[in-house]
Amino acid sequence: MELGWKKKLALSLISLAVISGVFAGGAFFGYYNRHSIEKINVLFNKETGKPAQVDFSPFWTVWQTIESKYVENENLDSQKMVYGAIQGMLNSLGDPYSVFFPPQESKEFKDEMKGDFEGVGMEIGVRDSQLIVISPLKGTPAYNVGIKAGDKILKIDGKTTENMSAEEAARLIRGKKDTAVKLTILHKGEEKPLEISVTRGVIKIPVLDTEQKPNGIFIIKMYNFSGNSMNVFREALREFVFSGNDKLILDLRGNPGGYLESSVDIASWFLPAGKTVAREKFSNGEETIFRSKGYDVFQKLPFVILVNEGSASASEILAGALQEHGIAKLVGQKTFGKGSVQELIQVTPDTSLKLTIARWLTPNGRSISEQGLEPDFVVELTKEDFEADRDPQMDKAVELLNNW
Repeated sequence: MELGWKKKLALSLISLAVISGVFAGGAFFGYYNRHSIEKINVLFNKETGKPAQVDFSPFWTVWQTIESKYVENENLDSQKMVYGAIQGMLNSLGDPYSVFFPPQESKEFKDEMKGDFEGVGMEIGVRDSQLIVISPLKGTPAYNVGIKAGDKILKIDGKTTENMSAEEAARLIRGKKDTAVKLTILHKGEEKPLEISVTRGVIKIPVLDTEQKPNGIFIIKMYNFSGNSMNVFREALREFVFSGNDKLILDLRGNPGGYLESSVDIASWFLPAGKTVAREKFSNGEETIFRSKGYDVFQKLPFVILVNEGSASASEILAGALQEHGIAKLVGQKTFGKGSVQELIQVTPDTSLKLTIARWLTPNGRSISEQGLEPDFVVELTKEDFEADRDPQMDKAVELLNNW
């Protein structure tokens, strides 16, 4: 590596600023304790401010029928019915990432976003109506019992997960440390499910590890894109520079993503100022372009990024940008395809809504949600490889760098 970009990197590392984001808020007003015609008018004119173009009468007819004829109508919880109706409305979108949070769930979600939490330590999602593991976090109870990216979760404490949202599943899996949850797991590529008991713990989400290999190869393994990952990645680059190595592997396998700001900032170390990192496309067709800050300290750096089906969200944004700009080669398996943007909206003082408001596109306009990312070099990691502690994906990355 040349001395010029090392000096440039050192200066950039000193002056780097941290960017933080905030969530926007909103409001929702519910009203239902009147005659059906009056209720409909209130909904049209007061709650939504829209003309009478939607027929709400079936909703109120069902509501009143339940109140008058349901066999246990004396035990009805009207507020719970409202929450259920809201979630039913979201379910009709066919989007597993748009979710309504009643009071307790809203508090738990916000607590999780602050950092440490108690549970088993894995990112989960829904694909084709099936609950799957996006990635277990390194060193967590889920990771330690052998749960892997791509595993299907069939039951939680005996309750089937069919048509279950990721948020509902997360609520069932979370719990106090030192308590256990039984998961019925179907490992990828196998036919017989296993029942695994996982003891919950306090989950401290790791950011990254570094490693060195012969022939000048330096490895940065990133586990997530947290609010602090920009600073930690900067320190990893400092270590890379002063190690004397001149080839880089960024391992994003099993990285479920996180903050957009972190992926844009990290991409900026490898791209000139103004280059597109990602595009955010909204329902009205408008786009917001996120561009490199232009730290751009490396010149023709031999660079490989490892990805797999557990690489999602911010991982896909970073990998897609560096692939399309010709900065790095991707090695591994097709990524998860989590390319949507959620906004957390305050509905009432104690409830909230997580709603998908946009889609992520790569610089060239590929939809991450629809396609995921295809590696430049597809290398499968088989069960036999895992059991024999072999890593053909890493081996391929090393081979490419040695022949760069």
